[in-house]
Amino acid sequence: MKKFIVIILGVMLFVSGFAYAKGFEVTKKAGDYSVSVMNDKNPFAAGENNMKITIKDASGKFVSDAKVKVECSMPPMPGMPAMNHKASAVLAGSTYSAKVNLSPGPWTISVKITRGGKTDTARFSVDAQ
Repeated sequence: MKKFIVIILGVMLFVSGFAYAKGFEVTKKAGDYSVSVMNDKNPFAAGENNMKITIKDASGKFVSDAKVKVECSMPPMPGMPAMNHKASAVLAGSTYSAKVNLSPGPWTISVKITRGGKTDTARFSVDAQ
């Protein structure tokens, strides 16, 4: 019985380690688009972050003909000016990739999708550590 309990605990720890290692993921609406953003780190880290962006249209099809930009902004804080970082996303298959370099603190991240002369934006907030 003790072996059984030890094995069960070991399996639970092993599985929980994978759950903890999962990166950041959020899905937001931007106009008619569903925008899923994944980051390799959760929480976002101070320094370089590798973002993957998947965009689907209203019918659920992957969008691969858009111009995608990522804009990160942090409001001014005591003793520190407002900060901004911009990156263009590059398409690979059905996923756009962008690298953003953040300093520690609260950031608003905007994913801007330009397609057919129209721009839609998905926004979310993160706290880089």
